Amino acid sequence: MLFICYPKCSTCQKAKKWLDENGIDYTERHIVESNPTYEELKKWHAISGLPLKKFFNTSGMLYKEMKLKDKLPSMSEDDQLKLLATNGMLVKRPMVVDEKTVLVGFKETEWKEKLK
Repeated sequence: MLFICYPKCSTCQKAKKWLDENGIDYTERHIVESNPTYEELKKWHAISGLPLKKFFNTSGMLYKEMKLKDKLPSMSEDDQLKLLATNGMLVKRPMVVDEKTVLVGFKETEWKEKLK
């Protein structure tokens, strides 16, 4: 399982602690040093079944600076995926990924249900 996070993010720290406490093995990946690629994002979006907007870090400064709230609705999914692949700070985190599961953001009840 891949755990994609930004180590300074308090939510990511909580999620990591939860994974450790629940004995879940994972490989940690720093979202800025190793940003998800277009291909990864496209695959994860398909597995997740979530709307693509859920993959955007809508509370992040970069999202707000780029005025993406106004721009995303008129962008194609493909263009949105390409944009996400340009900067890890645009991507919602933490994220856990394996062959069958993609969880975006840390909601303890959802993680308990899907990862145990």
